Formats: sequence, C-alpha cells, structure tokens
Amino acid sequence: MRAAGFDTQARRQAINGLAMRIGGIADCLANLRGWRRSLAAIGFGGLASLSAPPFYLVPLLWIAFPGYYWMLGAARSGGAAFLTGWTFGLGFFAPGLYWVSWALTVDLSRFFWLMPVAIVGLPALLAVFPGLAALAFIWLRRRGWGGPLAFAALWGLGEWLRGHVLTGFPWNLIGYAWVGWLPVLQGSAVIGIYGLGLLTVAAAVLPAALSSHGRKGLTAAGAGVACMGLIALWGYLRLADNPTVLVPETVLRLVQPNIEQTEKWRDDLRAAHFERQLALSRRPGLDEVRAVVWPETAVPFTLPQNRYALQRLGEVAPPDGLVIVGALRASESGTDPAQVWNSVFAIDGDGRVVETYDKAHLVPFGEYVPFRDLLPVDKITAGSLDFSAGPGARTLDLAGLPPVGPLICYEIIFPGAVTAPDAARPQWLLNPTNDAWYGHTAGPYQHFAIARTRAVEEGLPLVRVANTGISGVVDAYGRVTARLGLGDAGILDAALPAAAVPTPYARWGDLCFWILVLLGLAGGRAIASNEAPVWLSQ
Repeated sequence: MRAAGFDTQARRQAINGLAMRIGGIADCLANLRGWRRSLAAIGFGGLASLSAPPFYLVPLLWIAFPGYYWMLGAARSGGAAFLTGWTFGLGFFAPGLYWVSWALTVDLSRFFWLMPVAIVGLPALLAVFPGLAALAFIWLRRRGWGGPLAFAALWGLGEWLRGHVLTGFPWNLIGYAWVGWLPVLQGSAVIGIYGLGLLTVAAAVLPAALSSHGRKGLTAAGAGVACMGLIALWGYLRLADNPTVLVPETVLRLVQPNIEQTEKWRDDLRAAHFERQLALSRRPGLDEVRAVVWPETAVPFTLPQNRYALQRLGEVAPPDGLVIVGALRASESGTDPAQVWNSVFAIDGDGRVVETYDKAHLVPFGEYVPFRDLLPVDKITAGSLDFSAGPGARTLDLAGLPPVGPLICYEIIFPGAVTAPDAARPQWLLNPTNDAWYGHTAGPYQHFAIARTRAVEEGLPLVRVANTGISGVVDAYGRVTARLGLGDAGILDAALPAAAVPTPYARWGDLCFWILVLLGLAGGRAIASNEAPVWLSQ
C-alpha cells in the first residue's frame, strides 16, 4: 500500500512538474510584447505551414497551436487579439503560398510589379480570416465561452469562411496535412476537410491545458490524441475492407506533354505542340484504351470552329472510343459581346464534338479581373478578353464510359461543390489542369493533394491529367493507382477505379462540420471558467 501510494504521489509530482515547466513557457509567450510578439506568432504560423503538402510534418501542429493559443489568450484588447491572429496567419500563408508568385514569371516584364502583392499581399489578405477568428475568440472568452475547444471551432469557422467569401480560396486547409497520412484522411468522408481540420486543431491545442490543469490537462491532451487515433484506426480498417476495384475494360490514356508555360501560346510553336500531343496519343496500345485524355487548354486552337483540329483529334480516338481534350471555346464570329470559355470537349473518331463542359469557377486575376472598371490590371492568362463562366457542375454521359463529372483545374479545390446537386451522381471525377504555371514548386504537389481529398470526400475515383505534374489516377479512398510525376513527359495508360457508395459527406455536405462547431463552442462554455491560469485571467 505504501509503495502504491508512493507511486501515485510520484506521478502527481511528475505531472505537476511538467505542468510548471509548460506553464513557464506559456507565461513567457503570454508576456511577449511588440515586435517580439508578432515575430513569435509569425514563427508559429510558419511551423504550422510545414504540416501542409508536400512536407506533411503534422507533429509540428502540436507545437504551433499551443504556442499561438497561449499568446492569443493573453491578448489585452480586441486589436491585440486580431494582430496576433493576423501575424500567425501571415506566417502560415506566406511560406505555404509562395508558389503563386511563380505564375508572374511567365510574363515577368508585364507583371513584375505584382510580385510583392503575390508574395506578401495575398498572405496578408488571407490572414484576415485567422485574425477575425482570434478576435471572435477573445470576445467569446470575455463572456465565458473561451477554451481550447472554442478556439478550434472558431479556427474551423474561419477556414470555412475563407473557402466561401468573395468566391473563396480554400487552399492549404489544416486538414490537408493528413493527405500524407491516408488512414486519418478517411475522416473527411464523414466530416469533410473542414471538419477534419477543426478536429486536428482541437487535438493540437488541447495540450495547452497542461499549463494550468496538471493531471486534467494531461487527460485533455491525451483525449485529443486519442480522437485522432480513433479516426486513424477507423480509416485503416476502412482501407483494409475496401481494396481498389476497377471498372472492367475501361483503360484511359492520360497525355502529359510537359510544355513550358512560356512557350505554350507562342504562335510559331502551337502547331508543334499540337503534333507532339497527337504523337503521344498514338503510342502503341491505343487499341486497348477507351478514351485518350489531354490536359487543360492542351489544344492551342479554339474549338469547335477549327475543323482541321477536330479531324486530327478524331484520328487519335481509340476504336469506338473518344478523345477528351481541354481547349478554348469562343463565341461565333461577329457575336457582340465576344466571349471565350475554358472548356473540355469530348470528340469521337469522326471528329465530332459529342459533349462540352465550360469551366464555371474561374480564377480571379488569372481568368478574369474582378471589378475591371476599377482595377487597372490585366489578367495573367493570354489574351485581353476575360473568360466567361459556365453554368456550373455537370454530369456528362459519354458512350463507353461511366458518367463523369469534369472539373477544370481550380474547380477541384472547393469541398462539397464538385458534383451537380440536381443531376445524376457521376461515377468518376475528371480534373484536366495545367500546373506548368508554377514550375517545380510546392504548388503542383498541393494541388494534387487537394484533388485526392475530393475523391475521399465524395467516394469517387479521380482522373487528373496535367500539362505537367502531377497526372494520376486516384481511387475512391484516396489511393494513387497510377501517376506521372512533375516535369515528366509521356503517357499513362491506367484502368479506371470504380466508385464507392456515396459517403456521408457526399449525402450531407458540411452538416457534420457545423455540428462540430456547435459542440466546440458548447465545450468551450463548459470548461472555460476553470481552464485559465492566472496570466489569462488578468
């Protein structure tokens, strides 16, 4: 009995000692002021950014978020709270989105003056969302609704708003850290990427309670880790119980030409680029393929006006199959106003267009200039005419293929918006894209990781074909079954995986996320009055 009592006392002393040491760190961070406070917040944001693709250093979140939480909790005013959240966001977005500036180097003589806007301005703008979440957290805390769970709920709400306000930009959400840890990513099939990010932040920030609660704080930290562990276990079992199933006799040929963006639209090279892709399409094995697929704007001529291009494309269609290509679609000559669309065309062996899809979610400043009458800037893509938006997501019925939902490039990044709600559910997603704009940076890896997540959320296989990096086929559980790497030129003949049953996320959308937000706020209310150390209650 004495030995047992001694062991219990020793454990308590060890836990209290750990709490005191962590409390000292928390106290030090809470008392930072001025530029030191801002620099520390930027540093913690930078640590958090390393959890994103292609690094996937997820454990760093368990350092970044407690540090940020301790600093935020000590904010003495709403302005100080917003600044703390904004600087953390700046540190998170600046290294995570540095690659956006690479697109400007394609025509540097015209867009060099926008480099500071891309490198600093965009991260500074996006950092407003964590800044507002921080402000809301302090406002709620003063009314008894604070705590780690409320903090996580508000972070998740900030990410959701970032994905929807002003057309949205849901890039590098915290949940994408789990693309490199596929069993955990399976959670997005139920709660979506916003919900997975919210739970991740909750698990990462709960160890902050160690600074004030000792054994209860250790229990809270363990509960957060256990939550992610349970998701991982469920995901592991889900993957084990659902091996990849292939659609019989449905092989697709993906063409990745690896054309430099600086050369893509040169008048003296367009014909050569076209012939290069035709030659890749004709490589041996074409008789065993159901469709040849080219990337976004791969055809350097407008369709369907160019009959010669259609005829040549029909020549590389497999027997009784199709060639599916990305190209520009223009309004008829003499139409006022003139319009142009970023489109996908399905073309049969006779060179006839059997189906067309127009991109609906356009890239601001890349494909059109918002508030053009007020902003004296040109869009980055070639041509002076803004692209027109298509009507929205569609399901295309193509002969010899399961119904497909096309999503051109940027459209794949929007959770819950990749299938048409009023149409039959597609059996696979097709994502033609062109990441040559971003060179050998983190951007193409992040884009591919985001696309993989849509497959898990929806329970639909994904076929992604890029001008360069990264083309591949992903099954309905996020497993990559075939892949062509960044900078590689060639073809990829790959069987199409079968669709899974509709996931809870595919049926309910973000409903589970909103339930988690409410639970987080309620949990914050329940524990806020008891969780704050002395330096947070001053």
